[in-house]
Amino acid sequence: MLNDLTTEDRLRLMKFVCSFAWADLEIRESEREFVAALMLRLELDDDEVAQVEGWLTSPPDPEEIDPQEVPSEHRQLFLDVTLQMIAADGELAPAETESFNLLSQLLV
Repeated sequence: MLNDLTTEDRLRLMKFVCSFAWADLEIRESEREFVAALMLRLELDDDEVAQVEGWLTSPPDPEEIDPQEVPSEHRQLFLDVTLQMIAADGELAPAETESFNLLSQLLV
């Protein structure tokens, strides 16, 4: 399923993932590891990796994250991967739950 994403959708997915990593205002090592593994699975090029690493240093601009831009055929994938990101640190912050519930409502 990840192989079906366009370059634009791969970066869109990573933007969502990084924004959820920031939901509790802290990027943990387990979250960095999850992002690194996902970048490998998505086969991001060097420029894309640099862009994602930037989002781990400073969160993506919320104005650039629009769930309505997620293609309908990839919405479940975005939800699944986002949920994996939330679980990556082994803790569930209230902000993560609230953000995920909102994302679910917007994507379904």
